[in-house]
Amino acid sequence: MSQVTMPSVDAVAGAAKRILDSIKNDEEYSAFRAASLEYSEDWQCFTGFPVVNQWNLESDAAPLFEEGLRALALKAAVFEATGDDQAAEVAIAVPVDEMTHAMLAQAQLFARVAARCGVGIIHQTDQEHTDYRAGGYTSDCYRAAWGEPPVRYWLDHEEVVRRRGVLAGLYESIGMGRSGREHSIDFAAAAA
Repeated sequence: MSQVTMPSVDAVAGAAKRILDSIKNDEEYSAFRAASLEYSEDWQCFTGFPVVNQWNLESDAAPLFEEGLRALALKAAVFEATGDDQAAEVAIAVPVDEMTHAMLAQAQLFARVAARCGVGIIHQTDQEHTDYRAGGYTSDCYRAAWGEPPVRYWLDHEEVVRRRGVLAGLYESIGMGRSGREHSIDFAAAAA
């Protein structure tokens, strides 16, 4: 993270609520939401969403979309206060970050919404921080804006690492190496 003085929790919370309301009131918000949730056919990450306990795309997508929006609003609020995109990459929980990817895949639509709202949408994979922890700056800002972050999605970094270990073992048992980054499946042999 940058060596910028981070804005106060209350300042970020107030700005994030205003930003989120602005996005939700935009004329294309419904289309943006629908497009982000439709992206579900491509949600095949093996280590992002599956760390959620008993993950179910149909029941988890909508609440996780809300969490993704809140995360992006928090980042935008920090950016608005600091003008520093690295400082704005506050710690986000892995499943929430994964949802922001589905949202950011709606690039043209989201860019139009953000432009009308006067919001800087911040996300750069090599700058992101997925080392979220309850009681840290992000959770304090979230709590001041909207109350307690839902622990189903806002998982502490150490718990994500533990769950990814469980998933890696299960994936390995069916021939999926490196948590889905490679496999030993011979599709020609499987078709025979």
